[in-house]
Amino acid sequence: MKVDKYVSVFNIGLQNTFVYRWNYFLRALFGLIPLAGTVFLWRAIFKERGGGLHGYDYSSMIYYYLLTILVSNLVTPTEDEWQIAADIREGQINALLTKPMSYLGYRFSIFLSGRLVYTFVTLPPIALIFFYFRGYIVLPRDPLTYLFATLSILMAAFIQFFITYSLAMMAFWVLEISTIVFIVYSFEYFLGGQMFPIDIMPAGIQAVMKWLPFYYELFCPVAIFLGRLKGPDLVQALLIQTGWLLLAWASANAMWRRGLGHYQAVGG
Repeated sequence: MKVDKYVSVFNIGLQNTFVYRWNYFLRALFGLIPLAGTVFLWRAIFKERGGGLHGYDYSSMIYYYLLTILVSNLVTPTEDEWQIAADIREGQINALLTKPMSYLGYRFSIFLSGRLVYTFVTLPPIALIFFYFRGYIVLPRDPLTYLFATLSILMAAFIQFFITYSLAMMAFWVLEISTIVFIVYSFEYFLGGQMFPIDIMPAGIQAVMKWLPFYYELFCPVAIFLGRLKGPDLVQALLIQTGWLLLAWASANAMWRRGLGHYQAVGG
Protein backbone atom coordinates (compact mmCIF):
# COMPACT_ATOMS: atom_id res chain seq x y z
CA MET A 1 0.00 0.00 0.00
CA LYS A 2 2.90 2.38 0.67
CA VAL A 3 4.09 1.88 -2.88
CA ASP A 4 0.60 2.12 -4.38
CA LYS A 5 0.11 5.75 -3.36
CA TYR A 6 3.34 6.79 -5.07
CA VAL A 7 2.37 4.82 -8.17
CA SER A 8 -0.87 6.82 -8.18
CA VAL A 9 1.11 10.05 -7.93
CA PHE A 10 3.32 8.83 -10.79
CA ASN A 11 0.25 8.17 -12.97
CA ILE A 12 -1.20 11.59 -12.18
CA GLY A 13 2.15 13.15 -12.98
CA LEU A 14 2.17 11.38 -16.35
CA GLN A 15 -1.25 12.78 -17.23
CA ASN A 16 -0.39 16.31 -16.12
CA THR A 17 3.01 16.35 -17.81
CA PHE A 18 1.75 14.94 -21.09
CA VAL A 19 -0.47 18.00 -21.49
CA TYR A 20 2.72 19.98 -22.17
CA ARG A 21 4.25 17.48 -24.61
CA TRP A 22 4.49 20.03 -27.45
CA ASN A 23 6.31 22.46 -25.16
CA TYR A 24 8.84 19.74 -24.41
CA PHE A 25 9.17 18.82 -28.07
CA LEU A 26 9.84 22.42 -29.12
CA ARG A 27 12.23 22.94 -26.22
CA ALA A 28 14.21 19.87 -27.25
CA LEU A 29 14.13 20.86 -30.92
CA PHE A 30 15.41 24.39 -30.38
CA GLY A 31 17.80 23.15 -27.71
CA LEU A 32 19.66 21.37 -30.50
CA ILE A 33 20.50 24.66 -32.24
CA PRO A 34 23.63 25.30 -30.10
CA LEU A 35 24.98 22.00 -31.43
CA ALA A 36 25.43 23.65 -34.83
CA GLY A 37 27.64 26.33 -33.28
CA THR A 38 29.57 23.66 -31.40
CA VAL A 39 30.22 21.73 -34.63
CA PHE A 40 31.63 24.81 -36.38
CA LEU A 41 33.69 25.82 -33.33
CA TRP A 42 35.44 22.47 -32.89
CA ARG A 43 35.91 22.09 -36.65
CA ALA A 44 37.83 25.36 -36.61
CA ILE A 45 39.82 24.33 -33.50
CA PHE A 46 40.92 20.98 -34.93
CA LYS A 47 41.67 22.52 -38.32
CA GLU A 48 43.88 25.11 -36.63
CA ARG A 49 45.64 22.54 -34.43
CA GLY A 50 46.05 20.06 -37.26
CA GLY A 51 45.75 17.14 -34.82
CA GLY A 52 44.01 15.66 -31.80
CA LEU A 53 43.34 17.14 -28.37
CA HIS A 54 43.88 14.95 -25.28
CA GLY A 55 42.72 11.85 -27.11
CA TYR A 56 39.85 13.55 -28.93
CA ASP A 57 39.71 14.09 -32.66
CA TYR A 58 36.98 16.01 -34.46
CA SER A 59 34.81 12.92 -34.87
CA SER A 60 34.98 11.82 -31.21
CA MET A 61 34.41 15.39 -30.03
CA ILE A 62 31.17 15.65 -32.02
CA TYR A 63 30.15 12.23 -30.68
CA TYR A 64 30.83 13.52 -27.16
CA TYR A 65 28.45 16.44 -27.63
CA LEU A 66 25.78 14.19 -29.13
CA LEU A 67 25.93 12.04 -26.01
CA THR A 68 25.82 15.05 -23.68
CA ILE A 69 22.61 16.18 -25.39
CA LEU A 70 21.08 12.73 -24.98
CA VAL A 71 22.13 12.26 -21.35
CA SER A 72 21.13 15.80 -20.42
CA ASN A 73 17.63 15.20 -21.74
CA LEU A 74 17.42 11.95 -19.79
CA VAL A 75 18.59 13.20 -16.39
CA THR A 76 18.01 16.96 -16.02
CA PRO A 77 14.93 17.98 -13.99
CA THR A 78 12.45 20.21 -15.80
CA GLU A 79 11.14 23.07 -13.65
CA ASP A 80 10.91 20.86 -10.56
CA GLU A 81 12.63 23.45 -8.39
CA TRP A 82 10.15 26.16 -9.37
CA GLN A 83 7.18 23.87 -8.71
CA ILE A 84 8.50 22.83 -5.29
CA ALA A 85 9.30 26.43 -4.34
CA ALA A 86 5.78 27.47 -5.42
CA ASP A 87 4.28 24.70 -3.27
CA ILE A 88 6.15 26.07 -0.26
CA ARG A 89 5.63 29.76 -0.99
CA GLU A 90 1.91 29.42 -1.71
CA GLY A 91 1.19 26.96 1.09
CA GLN A 92 0.26 24.09 -1.20
CA ILE A 93 2.28 21.66 0.92
CA ASN A 94 -0.26 22.12 3.73
CA ALA A 95 -2.53 19.53 2.17
CA LEU A 96 0.34 17.04 1.88
CA LEU A 97 1.53 17.52 5.47
CA THR A 98 -1.72 15.99 6.72
CA LYS A 99 -1.39 12.91 4.52
CA PRO A 100 0.65 9.73 5.25
CA MET A 101 3.00 10.53 2.39
CA SER A 102 6.59 11.71 2.17
CA TYR A 103 6.85 14.97 0.27
CA LEU A 104 10.23 13.84 -1.05
CA GLY A 105 8.64 10.61 -2.30
CA TYR A 106 5.76 12.60 -3.78
CA ARG A 107 8.07 14.92 -5.71
CA PHE A 108 10.33 12.04 -6.73
CA SER A 109 7.34 10.24 -8.27
CA ILE A 110 6.45 13.39 -10.21
CA PHE A 111 10.09 13.75 -11.30
CA LEU A 112 10.12 10.18 -12.66
CA SER A 113 6.86 10.70 -14.56
CA GLY A 114 8.17 13.97 -15.99
CA ARG A 115 11.43 12.35 -17.11
CA LEU A 116 9.49 9.54 -18.80
CA VAL A 117 7.24 11.90 -20.76
CA TYR A 118 10.07 14.31 -21.56
CA THR A 119 12.24 11.46 -22.83
CA PHE A 120 9.42 10.01 -24.91
CA VAL A 121 8.63 13.38 -26.53
CA THR A 122 12.20 14.58 -27.10
CA LEU A 123 13.76 11.38 -28.43
CA PRO A 124 12.50 11.83 -32.04
CA PRO A 125 14.43 15.09 -32.74
CA ILE A 126 17.47 13.72 -30.91
CA ALA A 127 17.26 10.51 -32.95
CA LEU A 128 17.25 12.58 -36.15
CA ILE A 129 20.40 14.40 -35.04
CA PHE A 130 22.10 11.10 -34.23
CA PHE A 131 21.10 9.77 -37.63
CA TYR A 132 22.52 12.85 -39.36
CA PHE A 133 25.85 12.44 -37.52
CA ARG A 134 25.80 8.63 -37.70
CA GLY A 135 29.23 8.59 -39.29
CA TYR A 136 30.75 9.83 -36.01
CA ILE A 137 29.07 7.21 -33.80
CA VAL A 138 31.11 4.25 -32.59
CA LEU A 139 29.21 1.99 -30.19
CA PRO A 140 31.04 0.20 -27.37
CA ARG A 141 31.80 -3.46 -27.93
CA ASP A 142 31.94 -4.46 -24.26
CA PRO A 143 28.42 -5.22 -22.88
CA LEU A 144 29.55 -4.13 -19.42
CA THR A 145 30.07 -0.61 -20.74
CA TYR A 146 26.33 -0.33 -21.38
CA LEU A 147 25.60 -1.64 -17.88
CA PHE A 148 27.98 0.75 -16.12
CA ALA A 149 26.88 3.72 -18.28
CA THR A 150 23.21 3.00 -17.52
CA LEU A 151 23.95 2.74 -13.79
CA SER A 152 25.85 6.02 -13.93
CA ILE A 153 23.02 7.72 -15.84
CA LEU A 154 20.51 6.64 -13.20
CA MET A 155 22.70 7.93 -10.39
CA ALA A 156 23.28 11.19 -12.31
CA ALA A 157 19.51 11.67 -12.62
CA PHE A 158 18.96 11.05 -8.91
CA ILE A 159 21.83 13.34 -7.91
CA GLN A 160 20.39 16.12 -10.05
CA PHE A 161 16.94 15.62 -8.57
CA PHE A 162 18.12 15.65 -4.95
CA ILE A 163 20.25 18.75 -5.56
CA THR A 164 17.29 20.43 -7.24
CA TYR A 165 15.06 19.45 -4.32
CA SER A 166 17.57 20.82 -1.80
CA LEU A 167 17.81 24.11 -3.68
CA ALA A 168 14.02 24.39 -3.76
CA MET A 169 13.95 23.94 0.03
CA MET A 170 15.57 27.38 0.28
CA ALA A 171 12.05 28.70 -0.35
CA PHE A 172 11.41 28.05 3.36
CA TRP A 173 13.80 30.91 4.14
CA VAL A 174 13.84 33.20 1.08
CA LEU A 175 10.98 34.42 -1.06
CA GLU A 176 12.74 34.06 -4.42
CA ILE A 177 15.24 31.26 -5.11
CA SER A 178 16.00 32.09 -8.75
CA THR A 179 19.38 33.70 -8.02
CA ILE A 180 20.57 30.69 -6.01
CA VAL A 181 19.33 28.28 -8.69
CA PHE A 182 21.01 30.15 -11.54
CA ILE A 183 24.33 30.33 -9.67
CA VAL A 184 24.33 26.56 -9.07
CA TYR A 185 23.23 25.86 -12.64
CA SER A 186 26.09 28.00 -13.94
CA PHE A 187 28.54 25.80 -12.03
CA GLU A 188 26.79 22.69 -13.35
CA TYR A 189 27.04 23.90 -16.92
CA PHE A 190 30.71 24.84 -16.66
CA LEU A 191 31.95 22.01 -14.42
CA GLY A 192 29.58 19.26 -15.55
CA GLY A 193 30.95 18.81 -19.04
CA GLN A 194 28.32 20.58 -21.13
CA MET A 195 30.67 23.34 -22.25
CA PHE A 196 33.70 21.10 -22.89
CA PRO A 197 34.93 17.62 -21.89
CA ILE A 198 36.37 17.67 -18.38
CA ASP A 199 39.30 15.46 -19.36
CA ILE A 200 40.83 18.07 -21.66
CA MET A 201 41.61 20.15 -18.59
CA PRO A 202 45.05 20.06 -16.90
CA ALA A 203 45.55 17.03 -14.65
CA GLY A 204 45.56 19.08 -11.44
CA ILE A 205 42.23 20.72 -12.25
CA GLN A 206 40.74 17.36 -13.23
CA ALA A 207 41.82 15.89 -9.90
CA VAL A 208 39.85 18.59 -8.07
CA MET A 209 36.79 18.42 -10.32
CA LYS A 210 36.51 14.65 -9.83
CA TRP A 211 35.61 15.29 -6.19
CA LEU A 212 32.83 17.74 -7.04
CA PRO A 213 29.23 16.58 -7.65
CA PHE A 214 28.97 18.38 -10.99
CA TYR A 215 31.42 15.91 -12.56
CA TYR A 216 28.91 13.11 -11.91
CA GLU A 217 25.81 14.90 -13.14
CA LEU A 218 26.67 14.54 -16.81
CA PHE A 219 30.29 13.95 -17.74
CA CYS A 220 30.78 10.70 -15.83
CA PRO A 221 28.15 8.57 -17.69
CA VAL A 222 29.23 10.04 -21.04
CA ALA A 223 32.90 9.29 -20.33
CA ILE A 224 32.02 5.72 -19.32
CA PHE A 225 30.08 5.16 -22.55
CA LEU A 226 32.96 6.58 -24.60
CA GLY A 227 35.40 4.26 -22.85
CA ARG A 228 37.40 7.13 -21.36
CA LEU A 229 36.88 5.76 -17.85
CA LYS A 230 38.15 2.19 -17.48
CA GLY A 231 39.47 -0.17 -14.85
CA PRO A 232 40.37 1.47 -11.50
CA ASP A 233 39.31 4.90 -12.77
CA LEU A 234 35.86 3.53 -13.59
CA VAL A 235 35.49 1.87 -10.19
CA GLN A 236 36.61 5.03 -8.42
CA ALA A 237 34.19 7.17 -10.43
CA LEU A 238 31.22 4.92 -9.63
CA LEU A 239 32.13 4.83 -5.93
CA ILE A 240 32.44 8.61 -5.70
CA GLN A 241 29.21 9.02 -7.67
CA THR A 242 27.46 6.68 -5.22
CA GLY A 243 28.83 8.75 -2.35
CA TRP A 244 27.50 11.98 -3.85
CA LEU A 245 24.12 10.31 -4.43
CA LEU A 246 23.86 9.34 -0.76
CA LEU A 247 25.06 12.77 0.35
CA ALA A 248 22.57 14.55 -1.95
CA TRP A 249 19.74 12.34 -0.61
CA ALA A 250 20.75 13.06 2.99
CA SER A 251 20.95 16.79 2.22
CA ALA A 252 17.46 16.75 0.69
CA ASN A 253 16.01 15.13 3.81
CA ALA A 254 17.91 17.43 6.17
CA MET A 255 16.79 20.56 4.28
CA TRP A 256 13.17 19.39 4.46
CA ARG A 257 13.31 18.77 8.22
CA ARG A 258 14.98 22.11 8.93
CA GLY A 259 12.61 23.88 6.56
CA LEU A 260 9.54 22.47 8.30
CA GLY A 261 10.83 23.82 11.59
CA HIS A 262 10.90 27.26 10.00
CA TYR A 263 7.69 26.93 8.02
CA GLN A 264 4.58 28.96 8.77
CA ALA A 265 1.51 27.43 7.11
CA VAL A 266 0.16 30.30 5.05
CA GLY A 267 -2.21 29.98 2.12
CA GLY A 268 -3.09 26.61 0.54
